[in-house]
Amino acid sequence: MVKSIQVIHWAPRIICILAILFVSMFALDAFAPDLTIWQQIGGFLIHLIPSFILIAALAVAWKWEFVGGFIFTILSIAFSIAVFLLNYNRNHFSFSQSLQIALIIAIPFALTGVLFIISHKIKEREQQPDSNKA
Repeated sequence: MVKSIQVIHWAPRIICILAILFVSMFALDAFAPDLTIWQQIGGFLIHLIPSFILIAALAVAWKWEFVGGFIFTILSIAFSIAVFLLNYNRNHFSFSQSLQIALIIAIPFALTGVLFIISHKIKEREQQPDSNKA
């Protein structure tokens, strides 16, 4: 039982870190040979804003799992809408392509949110005294 609690404890953290690294890779498209080094660095930092938001959410979730789980669930919905609209309207992808891309980005963070909430509930249940023992 202790092993499963450890898995539930660490799974959302590991999934989240990997998903943040995945999202951060998209910032690399800020580097272009026709831009100055300062324009490239500025673009890179701007492209990393979602990653900074996700890192802040992970810091909150690490300390307060239930709150962090809720934040990640909301962020996954917000990111999926933003990514969908970006791809559908600006890049003129089809509805299904836009939806697939949005889900690829959002599902790891939704899963992270749900796992943080489950982890919190399991730990909360483990800490409650068992009234049947008395």
